Amino acid sequence: MSGSIAGPLTVPSRLPEWIRTRPPVGPLYPEVRGMLSELRLGTVCREAHCPNLSECWSAGTATLMLLGTECTRRCAFCAVTTRSSHGVVDSSEPGRVAEAVRRWGLRYVVLTQVCRDDLSDGGAGLLSETVGRLRESAPGTLVELLIGDLGGSSEALKTLLKRPPDVLAHNIETVRRLSPDVRDRRASYERSLALLQQAREIGGASLVTKSSVMLGLGEKEDELGATFQELRGAGVDLLTLGQYLRPGPSHVPVAEYVTPDQFVRLKGIASSIGFLGVEAGPLVRSSYHAEELYRAASRTPGG
Repeated sequence: MSGSIAGPLTVPSRLPEWIRTRPPVGPLYPEVRGMLSELRLGTVCREAHCPNLSECWSAGTATLMLLGTECTRRCAFCAVTTRSSHGVVDSSEPGRVAEAVRRWGLRYVVLTQVCRDDLSDGGAGLLSETVGRLRESAPGTLVELLIGDLGGSSEALKTLLKRPPDVLAHNIETVRRLSPDVRDRRASYERSLALLQQAREIGGASLVTKSSVMLGLGEKEDELGATFQELRGAGVDLLTLGQYLRPGPSHVPVAEYVTPDQFVRLKGIASSIGFLGVEAGPLVRSSYHAEELYRAASRTPGG
């Protein structure tokens, strides 16, 4: 594989026709919004300006954000507010998350976190406690946990995996060449690969691992192929591929809009490498159709 994904092109000033979101509809949308407000819970849906917010909330699901809504890092692609909480942690958060999931009656929940470099364990202790509370209050609910790199601490990862989720996700975000320009200087492609490899080694065969790559940042197809190979080599089971959308003028610009046909082809390439499940499309995000991806993978022979 060589060359860019879709060849040289001029990025249009308006979004292409295949990138469209719809307004909130359905009776569950206000119910989800009201409960999140009542329980003072943040979501990556709102904080990261997810294009699928209306679809997911209208279906009665949301990705809950742990450790507050302010991140200590400033990645060039991300809309989440950057600010240090100076070591302050809300100890009531695990209980409020467990209450929300119990009320929802969810079969599957996705939890994510802001990066907390102000905490010695990167927040692993609170994440582990939250998973434990969920196991008690909603034992039938499958839990997917999307984590940061925990500052590269193996001990923090071991702490987190003492009460493991069903799916442990960590996003590598982009190809190796673009990582220094797109991600915060404290993150790295190598650290992300190492964390995913360690999660596989610590969690064993029962732990499903997952990662995500944004497209449209200027990556080449051969670079994507190499990233797919390295993720699979680190034992990653599930992969999502989506289009990067610029949150605002201070963020890294879009280099190109990848067509739906290109996503289909890249999904085929990734699937041929051996991932148990791949979700790919312009509006796909790491937690998009998470339950469907996990359940499809669990039915895969050898999965």
